Formats: sequence, C-alpha cells, structure tokens
Amino acid sequence: MFYKFFKNTFLFFLITMVSCGRTTGQNGGSVAQNTPEVQDHKPVVVGANRIDTYLPQLKGKRIALVGNQSSVIFKMNEEGAYTHLVDSLLSRDVNLVKVFAPEHGFRGTADAGETIKDGKDASTGLPVVSLYGDNKKPKASQLKDVDLVIFDLQDVGTRFYTYISSLHYVMEACAENNIPLLVLDRPNPNGHYVDGPLLNTAHTSFVGMHPIPVVHGLTMGEYAQMINGEKWLKNGIQCELKVISMENYDHQIQYSLPIKPSPNLPNDQAINLYPSLCFFEGTNVNEGRGTPNQFQVFGSPFLNKEYFDYTYTPVSMEGAKSPKHLNTLCYGRNLTEQPRLNRINLEWLIEAYENTQDKSKFFNSFFTKLAGNTQLQKQIEAGLSEKEIRETWVENLETFKEKRKEYLLY
Repeated sequence: MFYKFFKNTFLFFLITMVSCGRTTGQNGGSVAQNTPEVQDHKPVVVGANRIDTYLPQLKGKRIALVGNQSSVIFKMNEEGAYTHLVDSLLSRDVNLVKVFAPEHGFRGTADAGETIKDGKDASTGLPVVSLYGDNKKPKASQLKDVDLVIFDLQDVGTRFYTYISSLHYVMEACAENNIPLLVLDRPNPNGHYVDGPLLNTAHTSFVGMHPIPVVHGLTMGEYAQMINGEKWLKNGIQCELKVISMENYDHQIQYSLPIKPSPNLPNDQAINLYPSLCFFEGTNVNEGRGTPNQFQVFGSPFLNKEYFDYTYTPVSMEGAKSPKHLNTLCYGRNLTEQPRLNRINLEWLIEAYENTQDKSKFFNSFFTKLAGNTQLQKQIEAGLSEKEIRETWVENLETFKEKRKEYLLY
C-alpha cells in the first residue's frame, strides 16, 4: 500500500511539473513570462542585435543615432550584459558623427520636462544634440553632415510617452531632407492590449500628436509604419523608412525591460501601471515621483485620510528633483502588489476625485493633453462610472484596431 501511495504521489508531482509554464530569459537579462498561449518561447532578439542585417547599410555613410541609455546590443550568452550601440558601431568603424537625445537626455537621468542642453558624450566625445525643449525636431543644419539616421529607443507603448513624438519629428526631418531612417525595433512592454480614449486632434501636443488611443499596442517599428502610412507628417510627406524587425517576438509576450526606459519607470510594475497612473500628472495628486515606487503609488495631502490609509512623503531625488507635494505627507494607495493589468484602470482616478477636499482644484490644464480630449474630465466630474466611461471608447477603439492591423509586424 505504501508503494502504491508513493508511486501515485510521484506521478502526480511529475505531471504537475510538466504542465506548468516556464520562464525564458531574454537577451541581456530581460524576461519573457510565458503564458499558456506562448509556451516555450524562444529568446527575443531585438533589432539592434541583428547587426549583420543592418551593418552593410551603414558602410561608407555618415550616421546619426537617435538614442539613449536603452540603445544597447545585448550579449547573447551573458545574463544582464550588453554593449551600448554607440560603442558597438564605433568598434566596427562605422562613421558615427552625432547623437540626438530625446526627453531625459542621452544617459536618461534628467527629470520629466527638464531642459536638455546640447553637449558632448563624455565617453566618446561625440556631439549630442537635444531633441527636447525648443529643438524637438532636427534642423536641416544639424542634418547636413548626415547620410542616414538610426532610431533606437525603448518605448512603453503609450500615447503620452514622448519617444513616439520624437519619432514623428525625426521622420519629418528625414523626409524633408531626403535622409533615410533606420528603426531598430524593440518590444512594447504594454503591447498586449489597446485601450483608452482616442486623441481629438484639436488637443494635439508633444504628449499626444496623433489620433490614437492612450495605449496603442504597437512597437516603434510598427508605429513608424503607421505614421508613414497614415501620412501624419507635415503636408502628408513620407519618410524613406526601413525597420529592422525583431526575432521571436509577439505582442502577448510579457517582456521585462533590462534597462529602465526613463528615470521614473524603474521596473515592470511601474511600466504596467503607467498608462493608468499617468493621468494623475494632470491633477493635484502625486503619482509616486519622489519615492522609490514611482508610478506604483499615488497620494495627496488633499485626499481623505479616513478613506486612504496608505501614507508617504515625496522627497527630492534623481529624476524627480521637485516632485509634487515635496516633503509633504500624502494619503493614497500602494499598488506595488497590484496584479498585471490588461487594460487601463480608471477606478483609482475616479476614487481620488470623489475623495478630494476641493474638487474644483483636482484637475489642471495638463489633464486635457494627457486624455487627448475634454470629455474624460467632464465624464468624471459628472459622476460617470468606469464602465459607463469605457462604453464611450468602444467604437473608436474598434476602428483603430482595424487600422492597426495594417501595420503589424508581429
């Protein structure tokens, strides 16, 4: 009897182990969490790693790179190891003449909205031209010594994350100056869903340039194709575009970024919550800036402390030198253990509005730019539920999803 019990127990354990999902490592330490739909997925090879594919296109040309700290080539056999694309290209005798840096700068340490100045890269001496502040679009004079531009930035898949706005302006400048653009594609960590209100073009800004939902479900390469295909560049011009696609990638992979894409998105949890919590940037609520849990907590001294029992105090730190409610006790929510989202969550925004001291001071003018319309604020102020608000998105989302299919690479 004991032998039979032992045998049955062992067989049950063996079957359980075989049926469980596994996690596969990515290049340089990123991780793809295999869901039942993507079991035994091979490691993703990002566009930058496919150097033999694009290196011949660089020979004999003067090259400019649009990049930052995420523009790297992963070392396939060394967990967590990588080489910056700049260093890799220079080591292969590519004539790299300058770097264009987006919001947060070339090294990715500047605050959101902080002015980035032109300068030189300390490691290589290459000129670094800022594409943030007054100079969001490369000037003709800045491209006169360039034959080809490489674009390699790690995006997070939301309309208000400004790297796609930089992509637009770079494409436009390349088109106007007859310079080809090479996009090295990378995964979209929020690429597994499409959600949110569409932007009304009357409210176009650097945090929302195109009529797309808040979460667009496209990689940078796919998004570049959409910009071209929809003729969103000035006067409908189109850029000479080449995308170096990834290998072994699809939109349902849970891809963990090995390098934080900007100072206040330090981990997978922050990146997953970012599409929902970034709306707080347009309110008097702090979204975790000035804490170790950026975009994983929210709070304000004006929220009802009887309703919100979590407290924290924002302080000055790298990437958040002057956070909202600096050195002031805030009441709110801790979402560090929140399960992974597959759509935008509006409940936190609604409950904060309903439990603030003075509703007339809750929203600021930036909220309309983030939402891409005036409707969302009016809906919340009118007391609509999340379900009722989401119902108003359905038709536009379905139309966008059909359009999106035309540009998918994966």
